[in-house]
Amino acid sequence: MSAEDPARLRPVRPAAVGGAVAVVGIALVALNLRPAVVAVGPLADDLRDDTGLSSSAVGLLTTLPLVCFGAFSIGAPRLGRRIGLERALLLAVGLIVGGVLLRLAPPMAALFAGSAIAGAGIAIGNVLLPAVIKRDFPDRTGPLMAVYAVALNAGAAIAAGLTVPIQHAFDLSWRGGLAIWLAPAALAAVAWLPLLRIGHARPAGGASVPGIAIWRSRLAWAVATFMGLQSLAFYAMAAWLPTILQDDGVSPAASGLLLSLMSVAGTAAAIVVPLRAARTRGQRPIVLGTVALLVVGTVGLLVAPGPGAIAWVLVLGSGMGAALSLALTLFALRTRSAHAAGELSGMAQAVGYLIAAAGPTGLGAVHDATGGWTVPLALLVLLLVPLLASGWIAGADRAVEDPRG
Repeated sequence: MSAEDPARLRPVRPAAVGGAVAVVGIALVALNLRPAVVAVGPLADDLRDDTGLSSSAVGLLTTLPLVCFGAFSIGAPRLGRRIGLERALLLAVGLIVGGVLLRLAPPMAALFAGSAIAGAGIAIGNVLLPAVIKRDFPDRTGPLMAVYAVALNAGAAIAAGLTVPIQHAFDLSWRGGLAIWLAPAALAAVAWLPLLRIGHARPAGGASVPGIAIWRSRLAWAVATFMGLQSLAFYAMAAWLPTILQDDGVSPAASGLLLSLMSVAGTAAAIVVPLRAARTRGQRPIVLGTVALLVVGTVGLLVAPGPGAIAWVLVLGSGMGAALSLALTLFALRTRSAHAAGELSGMAQAVGYLIAAAGPTGLGAVHDATGGWTVPLALLVLLLVPLLASGWIAGADRAVEDPRG
């Protein structure tokens, strides 16, 4: 069966109604692909004080989902082909809900196990949403990738900015702070249910499609490296930016709001970058601008974290949002079919998030070893060099299916 077989791709839902439901569903699922991870950072001090965990162990709570992102991303395209993209994404949201629930149990092992389960659900959603967009909206890839990227940033911003204020308002423990994000995940599951009835036809028996030599593609590896390094920077900052700022005298509530501001700043870039990237044949100028923002923001935090915190967070957030939205958009721009987009998404996120997993724990370990944030932030600046190199290759106008891809 061809990857473009009409039986695989023909919609069975009414175009207008089904399309609107799909856009809402994509946005709500994407909104829940960050809070379970990002909410840990603002609660890190409470968590350490209550449990006695070290900085490295708390960093592991952010790292563990990233390891799961990498491990489960590889099999996500196959899962989507076997049970259908709609069912696979509902399963993803269910795993997020189950993981967050498990983290509320008293044993410390449940905290880590729940983080892993939520990470598995997020991995499936990360990989399959770009494939849904490529399949359902082939002529509107830029706008729909913008919706996806904006929802990701919004989820991170809301979790970063509201976790501590809601926790304090209702006098919750750190576990209660983590439990807040059950509600939006449950809402996403409810919103996705109609797509099971008005979704796409699925090949009988989960029929396979011709393989793509994705793991031998230089272009795919460049996309994966770009995805990984920008994710490493984001999750390292998501885990430790509040602590970096608090160590310079910023209050816990204010540091959480600044982390939220970082994601809010990224939202503007997440709107602009996919639209711009989809209209150009190559994306190298966008890569240069993105890396420049990351350099300025990270160096600013390194040199003057407290006095210029708002400025550095705004610049850094814009770079983070641009990098993430570009990485996600490349899954569609560097492929010619929904099947290839799913394969590239799975490969790039498997490799990318395994790279990213070194961020939170690594930054925490270097901080523990050096007693400060100068060396960890300097290392993040150095990592922007390979980010630029991989982005330069990934930004070229070609596809992984091409002989030179």
